[in-house]
Amino acid sequence: MADYTLEGIGKLGFGLMRLPKNDDVIDIEQTKQMVDMFLDAGFTYFDTAWAYKGSEDAIRRALVERHPRESYQLATKCAAWIDCKTRDDAIAQFETSLERTGAGYFDFYLLHNLGEHRTEKFNEFGLWDWILEQKAAGKIKHAGFSFHSTPEELDELLTAHPEMEFVQLQINYADWENPSVQSRGCYEVARAHNKPVVIMEPVKGGMLANPPESVARVLKEAEPESSAASWAIRFAASLPGVITVLSGMSNVEQMADNLSYMKDFTGLTETEQATLDRAREELAKIPLIPCTACNYCAKVCPMGVGISGTFMAMNMLTLYGDLKKAQDEEKWLVTEHGRKRATSCIKCSACEQACPQHIKIRDELVRCAEALGIEE
Repeated sequence: MADYTLEGIGKLGFGLMRLPKNDDVIDIEQTKQMVDMFLDAGFTYFDTAWAYKGSEDAIRRALVERHPRESYQLATKCAAWIDCKTRDDAIAQFETSLERTGAGYFDFYLLHNLGEHRTEKFNEFGLWDWILEQKAAGKIKHAGFSFHSTPEELDELLTAHPEMEFVQLQINYADWENPSVQSRGCYEVARAHNKPVVIMEPVKGGMLANPPESVARVLKEAEPESSAASWAIRFAASLPGVITVLSGMSNVEQMADNLSYMKDFTGLTETEQATLDRAREELAKIPLIPCTACNYCAKVCPMGVGISGTFMAMNMLTLYGDLKKAQDEEKWLVTEHGRKRATSCIKCSACEQACPQHIKIRDELVRCAEALGIEE
C-alpha cells in the first residue's frame, strides 16, 4: 500500500480550535507570534472550522493578511448538522468561511463530524456533489470529511464516496485499542480504502499532556526532558499514510515544545514504541467501567438513558481527573445525542439483562451521577 504525502506537508499541523485567549477573546498578537514560529520551522498546515468561534477571523488577521497565500495550506469545515434547515443554509457556511478567512480558496475542505445521525444532513442536502463542484470551480483543492463513529460506518461512507480524497480521524495512543472510540479500527479502514489521514485529538483534548501518574512515570523515566504531550504527537505522526497531525496549541510555550521535537522528526524508534506500549499497559490497569458501547442497553431502556455515553464520561474522569471535560463529554454523548441523563434511570434492570459485559448498570449510573454532578 502506498504512503501518502500531499504537497510536501509537514507532519505537524496547527489546529486552530483552542487559540490563546484573554478574557474569552482570542489573543491575536500571540496568535501571530505562534503562526510565525510555525511557518519559520517549515510547517504549513492550518486547520479551522466554521463552527470554531472567532477562529476563522483570527487566522485571517494572523496568517492570511500577513503571509503569501501559496506559503501555507488552510483547511476549514462545513457542519451541516448545526442549525441547517436547507441546502442553502449549509452552503452559506462555506461562503461565510471564505469571507471570514479572506483566503480566496481552501486547500482542504471538510464535511465536518460525520457519523451517526449527523451524516443525514450531508446526504439530504447533496453536499457530496456540491463539494466536488467547488473543487472544479477552484474554490477547494482537496475534498474530504472528518469523522467520529465506528469503523463499520466509516467503511460504508468511503465505499459510497470513493471521490473523497482524505479523512480526518481522532487517533491517539490512549484510544488506539479503546473499544468505545476504536481509533485503530477507523485508521485501518481508511488505509484499506487507500485514503490519507489527517489526525485530530492526538493529545485527547489535552488530557495526554497530563496523563495518569502511572503513565506519566513510564514516559518520564524513558525521557526525563520530554513532555508527555510529545509522546502523544510522535505516536500519531509515526503512523503510515498520515498527511499531518493537528495539535490545538493554546500558547507560545506549547508551540515551542511541539516544534522542538517535530522539526526533525522521522518516526518512533523501537525503544520509543516499547515505551508507549508500557504506557498503554499502565492505562489498562486503571479500573474502568468495562463498557464497549455496543449499546444493547440502549435498545431496551424504557427511559432512553444514555448509558454508554455516561460511562465513557465517567471513565474519562477516572483516567484524567478533569471534571469539567468529563461533564462536557457527558453533555455531548448523552444530552446532545437526545438521550436522558443518568438520574432518569428507573432501575428496571432491563439494561443489565441485555449487557454482554455483565455490568451492574443501575449501581454504576448512581455512582456516575454523583461523581459527574448530574442532577434530577
